[in-house]
Amino acid sequence: MHLEVRSMVPNTPTTWTSGLDLPNRLFGSQANRTNRTENGYELYEEDDQFVLTIDLPGYEPEEISLRWHDGRLNVSAEHVDDERGRREQTHRTFRMPKDVLDDDIEASYRNGVLEITLPIEGEFTAGKQIPIES
Repeated sequence: MHLEVRSMVPNTPTTWTSGLDLPNRLFGSQANRTNRTENGYELYEEDDQFVLTIDLPGYEPEEISLRWHDGRLNVSAEHVDDERGRREQTHRTFRMPKDVLDDDIEASYRNGVLEITLPIEGEFTAGKQIPIES
């Protein structure tokens, strides 16, 4: 049986964001279009929730698994094509930079796109301004 593994690992030239899976909209709308195409996913914050969309064409909903544990969302999918003797797998873990209401996480899968909404726990705070010395 032939095994294909589709990677959702970012292919970015910078290393300071590697492994963080920060919301793409943080870096502007052009980054959204580029990252979605290259990485197959988009993660952003909107209306007190994170929205994660992942391109997963060719899978059935029952072939996709989502697990939430300790501030991480694990996404995996496996498709077996017995006629061609092929198996495709993909796996990705996303860390959220804020606490999430885990009982209220929702997901839908339409037209090859998985969309997950993760409501943010607590109230939004503007954060602290950090002075820059020169």
